[in-house]
Amino acid sequence: MNDQPDFSQFSCPLPKTDYDTIQMAHGAGGRLSADLIERVFLPVLGNATLEKLEDQATLSFGDKRLAFSTDSFVVHPVFFPGGNIGELAVNGTVNDLAMAGAEPKVLSVGFIIEEGLSIADLHEILLSMRRAADRAGVQIVTGDTKVVNKGHGDKIFINTSGIGVIPQKVHISAHQIKPGDKIILSGTIADHGMAIMSVREGLSFESVIESDTAALNHLVQTMIEVSPNIHAMRDPTRGGLATTLNELAQASSVGVRIFEQAIPVRETVKAACEILGIDPLYVANEGKLVAFVAPEDAEDVLKAMREDSLGKDAVIIGEAVEKHAGKVVMENIYGVERIIDMPVGEQLPRIC
Repeated sequence: MNDQPDFSQFSCPLPKTDYDTIQMAHGAGGRLSADLIERVFLPVLGNATLEKLEDQATLSFGDKRLAFSTDSFVVHPVFFPGGNIGELAVNGTVNDLAMAGAEPKVLSVGFIIEEGLSIADLHEILLSMRRAADRAGVQIVTGDTKVVNKGHGDKIFINTSGIGVIPQKVHISAHQIKPGDKIILSGTIADHGMAIMSVREGLSFESVIESDTAALNHLVQTMIEVSPNIHAMRDPTRGGLATTLNELAQASSVGVRIFEQAIPVRETVKAACEILGIDPLYVANEGKLVAFVAPEDAEDVLKAMREDSLGKDAVIIGEAVEKHAGKVVMENIYGVERIIDMPVGEQLPRIC
């Protein structure tokens, strides 16, 4: 008689990825988002610029180089601790331009407004956009407005596009990453996503969790002034730090090694993540950046970042390595390593 248990019944099937219809997870920034782009969008719309899959397109006109980016914002709720959909839209596009080292100049904005939105709420959203644009030093120069029937939207959706000028000396791209590069994170992670979720789930803490939404272009310019050897930058939004590092590792064909104890997470944010069963590595940020910097310049860049209010908590969290190319590995305090993979499905829908 065989008393050994049959573990085959406990096997975990591979996550389903071959959907015939669009799922919410396709917009979550993880593996399904990447699959949708690779399998559906690129075969039809692909070209040499688009296929680089950066957060912005880099375009050359004579001796001028421009960065161009577009993004849409469908966050729910539209008002959240630390901000609202308006300033989020401005900051998000400014940051996408800044991650190429560009100096953002102008934005367009498109509104899809649901019938029934109060004029007072719309006015507050517009004011926040103006304030965010002024802080970033950009102008909103063109736009469009559409209204849909009640029940066919969710208060307001916003699209922003932007153009920035890239200095000739700057060449920042995932494809520039080299083994040995130090990985710098500008501050605490998961603040934005948990600010949204704490409102949705009705969580309350001794201190309010606020979104980190902010324009990072001035911080980036400070970094560039210190070092010409900043090889790559990204703002870890949808899918969080883990997804961003995976995207960079895959695009550059290098390995990424990070240290768990070096990654800063606020205690209230950590507590919210534990309550909801969510890993902060996969939670969206809207005012943070991760940079790959040549090792000889890393300390100088870090020092300069810490003199800026948006980089005061900046830390080195790891490095690019030759082994395990295209993968991200995290080492804990005991020296044990584990692979940090890209998520397949969604954890936090509609957070940006």
